[in-house]
Amino acid sequence: MSLKKYLTLTRAGIMESLQFRLATAVMVIGNLLYLIIVYYLWKAIYASAGTDVVNGMTFTDTLIYLVLATALFNFMEMYTVWEMGRNIQTGKIVLDLLKPMEYQRYLFWSFSGTFITQFFFTFLPTFLVVAFVTQGTIPLGLNLLYFMISVVMAIVINYSMDFLVGTICLYTESIWGINIMKQVVVLLLSGATIPIAFFPEPLKTVMFYLPFQSIYHAPLTILLSRASDSQQLLTTLGTQLFWCVVMMLLSKLFWKLSLRQITVNGG
Repeated sequence: MSLKKYLTLTRAGIMESLQFRLATAVMVIGNLLYLIIVYYLWKAIYASAGTDVVNGMTFTDTLIYLVLATALFNFMEMYTVWEMGRNIQTGKIVLDLLKPMEYQRYLFWSFSGTFITQFFFTFLPTFLVVAFVTQGTIPLGLNLLYFMISVVMAIVINYSMDFLVGTICLYTESIWGINIMKQVVVLLLSGATIPIAFFPEPLKTVMFYLPFQSIYHAPLTILLSRASDSQQLLTTLGTQLFWCVVMMLLSKLFWKLSLRQITVNGG
């Protein structure tokens, strides 16, 4: 399959996402309200703690982490599970399977255009504002390159996880409850809702053996780290690469085993 066909899907995705500018505006407003709540919540937590540093993070560090985690979520979230659920329920999945491209690959590249638009409309403006307001709190150097590499792997892990959950719809024909549960688990255990540094030590240890922390915590740690610990960097990227391969294989295998479950309602 030539790269041109993939880029055609990317271009179509960009054009489609640009047609829904009001949805983007509503999302931005919703994020602002969420960030206001986060600000006052964590301000109260640090005030009650009676110290400027909690679990090795200052209030500024925590706020920057959570603001960028929210921006990263909006950038990487593809709503794959909802799309698969709708396609399976309506029977459109059968037409998608007839396309001259593997379904998992087709779905990924169909959403790739959204990555580009959301990167420029949500994550990049947020990052620039945070970097400007905090006046050098975010280190700007080689860590940005490693951060981008980490984000690419995080996208693959997140997509593979979504695809695996979406495949469950072949058995249940309903995905709403399962997807809500998945979102809660991922956002909590990935550090997107509460930084992993605030978790109890035993739970923190367990979480580093799970794939969730590779989605948000790993890229943000690389981005915000001031220390040039090459060993820690290689460990973080190596862990992400491991989960990239594992989640891709698991989602692909589960999909192939589940295809026999396809039924078309009313046909």
